[in-house]
Amino acid sequence: MEEEAGTKEVINGSNEKIVKEEIYTKVVRAGKRTYFFDVKATRKEDYYLTITESKKRLGKEGKIFYEKHKIFLYKEDFEKFADGLTDAVSFIGNGINEAKPQTSHSENEIKKEPADLSAREFTNIDFEDLGKK
Repeated sequence: MEEEAGTKEVINGSNEKIVKEEIYTKVVRAGKRTYFFDVKATRKEDYYLTITESKKRLGKEGKIFYEKHKIFLYKEDFEKFADGLTDAVSFIGNGINEAKPQTSHSENEIKKEPADLSAREFTNIDFEDLGKK
């Protein structure tokens, strides 16, 4: 179910009105959960996506409330997120990892560890004088 995008006025701490526009909304009902995919714009007109999972719960005193979990996904992460999601769904569907080899960090983020350090390469520290004044 697609819903029309709308404009919401939010008042921040200084009573200044900030207009937050939802560009696009897609609602997916899946059993006891509902997922909302909302495209929004930053002040600089960059788009980002919020994914919200909403579950109906029964609280204390029998009152119904909605438990929500939200993910903010920014434009620069779309491709990596989509690749990861596709790989995970493929793995679950097939039971086989057809995905690219798993990497947890980009090559630029990985620090090379020194190979086989021997004891003589470490500084000798003498602790005998600790505690003496």
